[in-house]
Amino acid sequence: MVTSEDCPFCEIVQRDGPDVRELYRDEHVVAFFPLEPATLGHTLVVPRKHIPDIWALDEDTAAHLGRAVVRLSQAVRTAVEPQGLNIIQSNGEVATQTIFHLHVHIVPRWEDDAIGRIWPPETRYSESEKDHAWERLREEIRKMPRR
Repeated sequence: MVTSEDCPFCEIVQRDGPDVRELYRDEHVVAFFPLEPATLGHTLVVPRKHIPDIWALDEDTAAHLGRAVVRLSQAVRTAVEPQGLNIIQSNGEVATQTIFHLHVHIVPRWEDDAIGRIWPPETRYSESEKDHAWERLREEIRKMPRR
């Protein structure tokens, strides 16, 4: 297991976090309540090895992480009976990542919870801007190896 000395999530993985409300642990991931949950039932899922962001994530670890998120989302649904659910994974400071150990938020949602909307009501991108981004992305995807 690769860890980072000053990573709070690596401390949790190593069972050094004194205030951790751990929910689940296996050989690949650990899940726990954050110290300041956005809603009741908010759960964080982290890989056991230190991976800073999605760009450093290997596909095998991604598969284990994804399976855990799906299973834990079902447990959240049964336990707290939300009206909806957000799965949030942020990368980089501009995207609100504050701890640089890859993590997935499972956030149960209710109509009048404190989070509110997470998407802008509208955007103002021109058709030309959208076409340019679409073409660049398609070009990069064509370069990817097929599996």
